[in-house]
Amino acid sequence: MDITSPAAQVVITVIPIVGIVIGGTIVFFYLLWRHHEVKLQIQKGTYTPRKLNLKVFSLLTGLLLCCIGTILSLLFLLIEGISYTLLGGLIPLAVGVGLLLFYRLS
Repeated sequence: MDITSPAAQVVITVIPIVGIVIGGTIVFFYLLWRHHEVKLQIQKGTYTPRKLNLKVFSLLTGLLLCCIGTILSLLFLLIEGISYTLLGGLIPLAVGVGLLLFYRLS
């Protein structure tokens, strides 16, 4: 039994597509703006490259991925049981644990 109208199904389908397009556009223009900013700094001689603190980055990313992976794993386990859907939560959880191990060992 179909409880949603075809118009609602179209809207539900289009919303993620629009979000991805808008997000991609924002990222593109940020990268373009940053490129022009660095280019002008190099021309003026005031450019100092930013250093990425890999330990802090791996800690933050690892914590976020562990939290997201745990929640998704529990949700998929409750909804679907043990199936291939559970990988949608286990993969970010495993990557998060790997990043936390990197943080701990480095």
